[in-house]
Amino acid sequence: ALLADRGLDPAREPLWLFGHSDGATIALLHAAAFPGVAAGAVVIAPHLWVEDVTLAGLRGARRDFLEGDLRTRLTRWHDGPDSAFWGWNGVWLDERFHGWSIVDEVGAIRCPLLAVQGTEDEYGTLEQIRSVARRVPGTVLLELPGCGHVPHRERPRELIAAVTRFVARSADPP
Repeated sequence: ALLADRGLDPAREPLWLFGHSDGATIALLHAAAFPGVAAGAVVIAPHLWVEDVTLAGLRGARRDFLEGDLRTRLTRWHDGPDSAFWGWNGVWLDERFHGWSIVDEVGAIRCPLLAVQGTEDEYGTLEQIRSVARRVPGTVLLELPGCGHVPHRERPRELIAAVTRFVARSADPP
């Protein structure tokens, strides 16, 4: 319905999915649920399950939001920083969510994937994207040494170059 509302027809013009963190997870779920709709996907720091490092990072973010300057920094990106923060942090730290996983769903993906993860990501490990690669043949991995959770801010030139190469190669296969 969203695609139709926006006048997008994947049968006429294949879509490329691009997501970061929870948005990357959404891109993976979309590609799995609607085969043939996505020409390809770039997923940066996706979550396939809840890791201990994720929970530790979220607890640290909660402290920074309550006691530090995270709320102020979020106003740059969100009109409602409280709603954005608690809608994200509250769900992930809810004990009922700790068994959540999309590992099984990812295996249904058939489009080209570029999966990106920083080696110093405070919310996830390299095992997240490596798990994607084990389940989706042909997945291209980009592991960024010394990079945290936000490669598009921390390593923009390297990320843009990798995405450009990947899309060009995937859009025009030999």
